[in-house]
Amino acid sequence: MAGGSHEKRCTGCERGLPVAAFARDKNRSDGLQVRCRECVAAYSAAHYRRRREVMGKPVREKVNVPAGHKLCRACGEVKPHNEWHRNATASDGLSTRCKACRAVQGRERHLQRHYGLTEAERDDLVASQAGVCCICLSAPAAHVDHCHKTGRVRGVLCFSCNAALGQFKDRPDAIRRAAAYVEGIAWKPTLVVQGVYQLPS
Repeated sequence: MAGGSHEKRCTGCERGLPVAAFARDKNRSDGLQVRCRECVAAYSAAHYRRRREVMGKPVREKVNVPAGHKLCRACGEVKPHNEWHRNATASDGLSTRCKACRAVQGRERHLQRHYGLTEAERDDLVASQAGVCCICLSAPAAHVDHCHKTGRVRGVLCFSCNAALGQFKDRPDAIRRAAAYVEGIAWKPTLVVQGVYQLPS
């Protein structure tokens, strides 16, 4: 490395740059790529353009991105670097999608993996409930609820009602007793033998 252990010369632009300007490459003796991130990005952009032209496909127009910013190809917005996750293997050291788009993608995958739903199907469910929780009928519907035994999606609940079902472990008998209790009917169990209780019929 030129200029000491904290600098390296790029074979593309031939500048002596800090090692942070180079992406990692475990196959190199110094563990870094031979070209700086800027040169790799420029080469990748040129290669992409040539490949798209050969395939007869449209080429995305280059967007003027100020220093310290990056264009997200998912949402098309130019955002500052602090709105991106780090990726040491990428040419610019950042993820290909901004944090917001990665979060959306994460939610989509969660819906598909856990409930077998797309976001559009979840939105249709919420619309069929007029946007409110199926149980309390007042709070916004936000959490998909499903049967833990069959996996069948039952509806979309608010946080509180979804948590309450979880606390009741989806037991209809316990939920019915809770409703009766709130209405003033206390079903007090009678001890039959040690550890065995009988409820009034």
